[in-house]
Amino acid sequence: MEGKVCKSCRIVIAHGDKCPLCGSADLTNKWSNYTIMLNAEKSDLAKKLGIKINSTFAITIKA
Repeated sequence: MEGKVCKSCRIVIAHGDKCPLCGSADLTNKWSNYTIMLNAEKSDLAKKLGIKINSTFAITIKA
């Protein structure tokens, strides 16, 4: 999967230089492993990662 990831909220962004979710410009191309949230309200993983919306999120952000 391609795209940038917001370092603040971990959302995967297909294009652009600013996070549409939190507004951060701190994005990276260095990430791996991702999850697609289909029902963030009921997901235990979403609760653990602090995810509140349905979207694609990076699990691992590399330094």
